[in-house]
Order: sequence, then C-alpha cells, then structure tokens
Amino acid sequence: MPREQPSWVHEQRRTLGRRIRDLRTQKGHTQEVLVEMTDIDRRTFQRIEAGTSDPRYGDLLRIAAALQVPLVELVK
Repeated sequence: MPREQPSWVHEQRRTLGRRIRDLRTQKGHTQEVLVEMTDIDRRTFQRIEAGTSDPRYGDLLRIAAALQVPLVELVK
C-alpha cells in the first residue's frame, strides 16, 4: 500500500504543473503540440500539468527542451 505523501509534495506538483502550463501558453503551444514534441503520452502530460502525477526526470528534460528553457527554470 502506497505511503501518503505530505501536503507540501502535492503543492509542489501543482506549482510545477502550473509552471509548465504557463511556459507552454507563453510559447503559444497547445498540449497536443507539446505531447508531439516530447513524445509523452497525452494523458500523462495532462496529469503532469494538473499536478496529479510525479513526472519522470526524462519527461521533465524533454518538456524543458521542447519549451527551450533550462531544466532549472522549469522546476524553480
């Protein structure tokens, strides 16, 4: 049975998802375009943006590359 995570973990996930969404919209991309650019499953990408999924490191690297931002800017 999975262990319950502290509330700050959930908040950080939501913050990351908002940051990805904001950067994506600033670049003028839809979710569909970013999904194609990153080769991340559409549902997985939706969950990352919604803050309900723990993204894998490789997914974050691909998202940062597609948005043309350093990884550190994506997760700050």
